[in-house]
Amino acid sequence: MNNNQVDVKEVGDKGVVPPPDANKLALLSRERAILEFNRRVLAQSQRPDVPLLERLRYVCIVSSNMDEFFEVRYADLIEASKLRGTGIGPQYLAGIAEEVHQLVQEQYQVFNAELLPMLCEAGVVILNHADRDDAQRDWVARFFRKQVQPLLTPIGLDPSHPFPQVANKTLNFIVKLGGLDAFGRDNAIAIVRIPRVLPRVIKLPDNLSGGRQAFVLLSSVVRAHLTELFPGREIVAFSQFRLTRDSDIEVDEDDVTDLRKALRSKMSTRQFGQAIRLEVVDSCPLDLSDFLLEQFNLPVECLYKVHGPVNLGRLTQLIDQADTSDLRFAPYVAGWPEDLPRVDILDSLQDGDVMLHHPFESFDAVVAFLREAVHDPDVLAIKQTIYRTGSESVLMELLLEAVRRGKEVLAVVELKARFDEEANINWAERLEALGAQVVYGVVGLKTHAKMLLVTRREGSRLRRYAHLSTGNYNPKTASLYTDVGWLTADPHITSDMDMIFQHLASLNQPKAPHQLLLAPFTLHKRLLREIHRVTEAARAGVPTRIVVKVNSLTDEPLIRALMEAGQAGARIDLIVRGACVLPPGVAGVTDRIRVRSVVGRMLEHTRVIYTRWGRGKDDESLYLSSADWMNRNMTRRIEIAWPVHDAKLRQRVIDECLVPYLLDGRDAWQQLSDGRYERVGQDGHSAQQALMERYRAAT
Repeated sequence: MNNNQVDVKEVGDKGVVPPPDANKLALLSRERAILEFNRRVLAQSQRPDVPLLERLRYVCIVSSNMDEFFEVRYADLIEASKLRGTGIGPQYLAGIAEEVHQLVQEQYQVFNAELLPMLCEAGVVILNHADRDDAQRDWVARFFRKQVQPLLTPIGLDPSHPFPQVANKTLNFIVKLGGLDAFGRDNAIAIVRIPRVLPRVIKLPDNLSGGRQAFVLLSSVVRAHLTELFPGREIVAFSQFRLTRDSDIEVDEDDVTDLRKALRSKMSTRQFGQAIRLEVVDSCPLDLSDFLLEQFNLPVECLYKVHGPVNLGRLTQLIDQADTSDLRFAPYVAGWPEDLPRVDILDSLQDGDVMLHHPFESFDAVVAFLREAVHDPDVLAIKQTIYRTGSESVLMELLLEAVRRGKEVLAVVELKARFDEEANINWAERLEALGAQVVYGVVGLKTHAKMLLVTRREGSRLRRYAHLSTGNYNPKTASLYTDVGWLTADPHITSDMDMIFQHLASLNQPKAPHQLLLAPFTLHKRLLREIHRVTEAARAGVPTRIVVKVNSLTDEPLIRALMEAGQAGARIDLIVRGACVLPPGVAGVTDRIRVRSVVGRMLEHTRVIYTRWGRGKDDESLYLSSADWMNRNMTRRIEIAWPVHDAKLRQRVIDECLVPYLLDGRDAWQQLSDGRYERVGQDGHSAQQALMERYRAAT
């Protein structure tokens, strides 16, 4: 991959006119930045060069993202609006709600007007009751009576049958009934809750599909047979509905003696947090939607009427069941890292560090590194941070095996990894039951650093080997997210890692690291110092450059420092996948700063910080990090960044993680000063595709 076209070491212009005060420039709205990111994801579903089922998957991803937006971010906004001095009031909330309504409308427009007709043309159909022929209706009726109806219990509302508890994000029906009930009363409203155990998408048998792949949605199945749930009553009106609740688990860590037990008890109530959003179909009568809003104590702006199923995210089940490979991305099988042997991995690291670029290079190398350590009789201790591993994890199974083999195992388990709490608690309990040392980090801070440290006896001395990563120890996401892993035996880095593990276990004051930057102690200060060094060099008229690649950029001190560097003459490129609240291109303030976002087949997740303040070989630095540039990552999390000193590996990071993304003309978007984004191009170079081809060819 050639980087001659774009040089990340490019010189900034000289002779800058004294600029306006950057501290007075208003930053962009974080919520609107999140919504803009989801618009970029939705735009993927409209790209003709993306296979059809993958386009549908992007629609599903937007649904999932918006669920989390309401469960976490919007819920926090509501709480913040109740406090003085936050700058968040009813008007701001109403503006965000209006933009969300518009985004949801665009999402369903894409689904109904674009994707469904094209899927039908490709032989993949979703059949409503009116579309089904007699044989299909008979099959659906039998499916309903055998598989669905036995699990449904309609609730007729009256004083002794109050409105039932509705769990977060579950499918439900509200039904308005005519006639009288069994006791001669005219109770008109009933609720039907649909259990999560039922599949949301059902594939019809091939012999009933007319040569196509035919699917029915569970909501359509229930809708077609509502009368069977209410014999003797008339169905006057009905609607699907779905409620989104505040799902952030709040635990006062200063007031609990056992965080694990406290979290487990809180998880049982997560499904019934404060109501935040109500979704109904657009045919829902006004009296029914008003009734639901009243039950959940929600204002009308929290009502979302949608033209289709109330949870498009569940259509991933259709994507998984459809037997149409030509409508999906061609399979990509990651190759083994070219710089790493398949055996004697620990010994090979004595010759130097090894970079692993996922998902282009296989995550199996990380598994092999840990497996070798577990089975090596000379390995005495293994220490690892656990943030997101999933409910099934080969790495966690290997840690359990290490304990069985008598090795000293320390697991720093982050119990508050959002939506992974239960899986992490279960792993913690299994490890603890076998005798591993399990700790849960530091009170008030999430442990987000990704570290794995191995200690081996070699003759009369102990030697450490390590893996660090910008991503999680999750093999599934490692095939979908771009991340950089790092294998090393560098004694300075490994001793720093051991010091951090000691700090997390003992809670003693950490010593100053030799190489690693550690949040919340040194990372933020060092990043500001790196930017300031560039600023001073730019003012002196020497070559300066900053290129940062992160997922989010919302930390105000770092943003103001970048503005100052840009005003001094440094040229700055920010590759920010998601939310960025720095407004680029503002004359006299941020006109030397470019912000771009790359949204492609893989989820961009790598964090890289490159700075240059001169022409000499020692006038540049490059760090890889677990941290995004957000206040929470700098002040309320355990995060790390590590330097890349080896010139060859540093150039490889630049060539693979920075330059291709600055050149990307297919998946890249350029941010405007008002926070909107414009696609850079559609027919040019794709960074992700180029990396896939490069490593596929090497496999």
